[in-house]
Formats: sequence, C-alpha cells, structure tokens
Amino acid sequence: MSGTSLSVGLPGVPAVPAAPRTGLSEDPQWFRTAVFYEALLRSFADSDSDGVGDFAGLTSRLDYLAWLGVDAIWVPPFYPSPMRDGGYDISDYTGIDPRYGTVEDFEGMVREAHARGIRVVIDMVLNHTSDAHPWFQASRSDPSGPYGDFYVWSDSDEAYAGTRVIFVDTESSNWTWDEQRGQFFWHRFFSHQPDLNYDNPAVVEAVTDVVRFWARTGVDGFRLDAIPYLVEREGTSSENLPGTHAVVARLAAVLAEEFPGTITIAEANQMPSEVVAYFGTPEAPECTMCFHFPVMPRIFRSLREGSADSIRQVLAETPDIPAHGQWGTFLRNHDELTLEMVTEDERALMYGWYAPEERMRANVGIRRRLAPLLGDSRDELMLAHALLLSLPGSPCLYYGDEIGMGEDIWLEDRDAVRTPMQWDRSRHMGFSSAPQDAALTLPLISAPGWAERNVADALADPGSLLHALRGLLTVRRQHPALGRGSFLMRASSSAAVLAHTRQDLSPDGEVLLCLANVSEEACEAVIGLEDLAGARTGVVLGGPEGSGEDAAVGEDGRLGVTLVPRGYRWLSLSLPVKES
Repeated sequence: MSGTSLSVGLPGVPAVPAAPRTGLSEDPQWFRTAVFYEALLRSFADSDSDGVGDFAGLTSRLDYLAWLGVDAIWVPPFYPSPMRDGGYDISDYTGIDPRYGTVEDFEGMVREAHARGIRVVIDMVLNHTSDAHPWFQASRSDPSGPYGDFYVWSDSDEAYAGTRVIFVDTESSNWTWDEQRGQFFWHRFFSHQPDLNYDNPAVVEAVTDVVRFWARTGVDGFRLDAIPYLVEREGTSSENLPGTHAVVARLAAVLAEEFPGTITIAEANQMPSEVVAYFGTPEAPECTMCFHFPVMPRIFRSLREGSADSIRQVLAETPDIPAHGQWGTFLRNHDELTLEMVTEDERALMYGWYAPEERMRANVGIRRRLAPLLGDSRDELMLAHALLLSLPGSPCLYYGDEIGMGEDIWLEDRDAVRTPMQWDRSRHMGFSSAPQDAALTLPLISAPGWAERNVADALADPGSLLHALRGLLTVRRQHPALGRGSFLMRASSSAAVLAHTRQDLSPDGEVLLCLANVSEEACEAVIGLEDLAGARTGVVLGGPEGSGEDAAVGEDGRLGVTLVPRGYRWLSLSLPVKES
C-alpha cells in the first residue's frame, strides 16, 4: 500500500490528503482528551471481495473516521488464528492473518491514520495463545525441550482450586487433559486457549519481544487483554497477583525506555479498587489507561430505574488514580455487556430489563448492541453518550453504534454484535462486493428496520443520530476539561439528576457543570455549588430539545435547573470578577 490518499466514496466526507506523521499532535498527553473507536477489522470494510474485512478496507474508511471526530482507532486481533474466539486465540504473534492483508497493508494503514491525526492502538493478548500456536505444539510434544515450560502443566486437575471459571457457559474447569503430553494444561478462558507460564523468564522475554516487534511499526499503543490472570498461586484467586503486576511493569518499562509515548490500556475486568493497581505508582508506572468496567452497567441501570444513585455510588467507590493515569470508558464493545461486577439482585434486574430472552445472554452478561438495548430510543442514546463523554476517562465508541446498528442474537456467542458494518444500500450494504452471501465473515443484519441502516443515508440526513453524535464529539473536543479536568460529584435534590463538575486545572482553566436527567419524566433539581456561588452559567450543550438558558448560581451556592425527560446539559461556569 502506498501513501496515496484514499476516499471513503461517501457523500459529505471529503478525502484528506496523505502526509507523513505530521498529522499527529505533539502533546504526549493526547490520550486524555481522545475519543477512541473500536473497528472490528473482519467486519469493518472488505477491499478484495472475499467477504472478510481487511486493512486496505479500514484504510479506505479513515476519512469517515476523521470526519466523525475519532482521535484513535482500536483494532482487535488481526494475527493468524483458528478464529475459535474471534481472533483472541492467536497462533502467531508476529504475523498477520492473510485474510486481513500484509505487513505492508498494516503499515500503510498506520501511516494513513497518522496523516489524518488518528492514532492506532492494537490488541496484545498476553494471557494465552491458541492451542495451534507452535509454542504450544512444541510444549505438548517435547516436555523437556525449550518450550516445554512455556505453559502451565500439571499431573492433576486439583491445583489452584480457589480460582473461578470465567466462561461458565462452556467450561466446567480451568484444567484440560492433553492426551499427547499426558498432563493437564491450565486455561482461564476456553479450553483451546492454554495460558502462558509467566513463572518462566523465557516467556516474559518472548512476549516482550512481541511487543517490541509491533511497537517498531509505529503503533501508538497496546490494549493489554485479560491481564489480571497472568500468574497463578495456590491459596489465592489467581487474579491480580504481585507476579502479574511485575510482568506488566516490565513491559511498561521497556516501552517507556525504547518507545516513549506508546500507551498501554489495561483490560482488567475487576472493580476499580482492584484495577487501580494496574496504573502502578509514579515511581513504578504500569498502564497508561485502565478500562472502568462497572460504571457501564450502572448507566444502563439508571435509565430503567430513573435514578442516578447507582452511578453516584460506583463513582464514589472509585479510588483516586496516579497523575499519569486515565480511565477508559465505553457503553458497548465486541464482548458481552459484562455483569460480573454487579450484585445478583442487580444482575436479575439487568437481565429482566435488557435481556428477557435467554439467547440475549452469554456467560455473565448480555450479548446485545447499544441501539436495541435502549429500545432504539434516540433520547436515551444521546443521553447515554452525553454521560459517556462527560464522566471521568477517555471514551471508546464501538463501530456501527453511531448509526444505531442492530444485532443478530441467533448467531453464536458474541458474534451477535460483530456483524458487518453497514455503509450504504449497495449489495452487502457496502461492506463487501463478494459475489456470494455465504462468503461474508458473518451474515448481515436482516431484521426489518435495522437491515436498512447505513452510513450513507445517515450522512445525507442532517438530523440523523450520526450527525448528532458527531456534534457531541465536536463540543467535547472544544472543552478539554472533559478529558483532563478534575471531577467532582455535586449534590442534587433529585435522585434522577446526576450533576458533576469538570475543572481544567491549568491557569485560567474552564469549569463545566454536567447535568443529566436519567428519568423519563421532566425533573427540577437544585444543585449544590457552594464553592462557585455567584458564578454565571453559559450553555455549552443541551438536549434533546433546546439547550436551556444562561443563569447564575445563587449567592448561597445553589443553582436551580429544569431538565426535560432524558435531558442533558453542559454549562460553563465563570465567577464574577471582584472589584479591587
């Protein structure tokens, strides 16, 4: 792939001339104000008509992502794989599955993304490999050889008995018998994904070299998949152990020394009180960012309860993080909407509200897309995104959610939310020009009302969800306090109204008051802003109907607000200049 410009071929999206890396911001703290976008490669755009998305296809759609306002793309695994777990079962860490293109295609995509000011983050699956990986094949066939100790083997399946099974739908044990070696091997996920043995220094060096390999291609970061489970110990849960943190810290140190500015994002599906350790310390940093998993189901819960108390509670329980760190937030992604970090009563409520049919559920979660989850309610979709963009952390969008894409709960496992992107009304919705439907990586959405949705139609409609979400991203970019500012929850007289301030701590930094009414009824509320008594307010953003009016905080530090059902408002606050 050359450095030529590629247009998406859709109306309303101009082509951006290709250029060297000069399109990127020089700000090393770019990730704080960034909006990430997960582009599932095999389902995003197919360039060669084989029915599978690829790097050339992704490159051809970069102008669209730049128009939308995306700052970074997260690309899930693209390595050679048997594809028994969506590519997270890797059989070659330093290769590219030929279905997705070549190394040159990958490097071209990175170069073209950078030319448009878009950074690239790729998945690094450290905990396990596919059982087809040559390391595992050598380990099972030659126990005394150089790879014999690359995985966790045992003569019995009784070790680490205190460790929970994660995929309870499909696995009854974390041990699986291997006939060839005559021993059990350990796996925290599927039985075709054996765990690497991080007690072996050679494994640590091997995966470090893998990270170096991809860092040399110019990627801007790595999402570290499933990192809490790297090390096992008897008498523990085998999660978040000191040995695991030592491995993560080692990788962070290598990147800081050899590839400064390259970020890492921890996928640690745990409560914030445990996840915070993956930031490390100022003296020994680990990850740049960590996903904040439990805030997400509380957003969905609040919309059905009509109360923001569950959001308030989880944020109150979120500990402070080191200055170098940043949370990552999301509404949906390629996995199920996890309910591991809610109580059993909360889980029952969530299933009742959002997954009444058994096929809508997977593992301990819900395998549905955002728009169907929210009943295709435009007001709820906009409110959920307004919350996502204003709460602490850098938000990540999931491909297709910006056009309200649907789901297919009749597909197996998590493929329900991984169907091809819908670009236009041409054959295969513009995803592919493959001659046969059966060639597509997954079937297209066929449900009436959902099958027709596409980017081209949304671009042509100024009132579409796509344009509205782009407007949200534009406003967020204009107010960096929403990414790098401090966060303070504010008292609200109404349980339905969530109120918080974001303050940019730089000299003359702005203060924003973010309000959200999670109820389906109009709400009046009094907000406590004692430290901002007398401040004037200016409307920065408001919806779904109108933006509200400018007002002033009373001298008693109280601000009265009225919000329409599912209403949200961002207000700038400015204190009056005191006369000397």
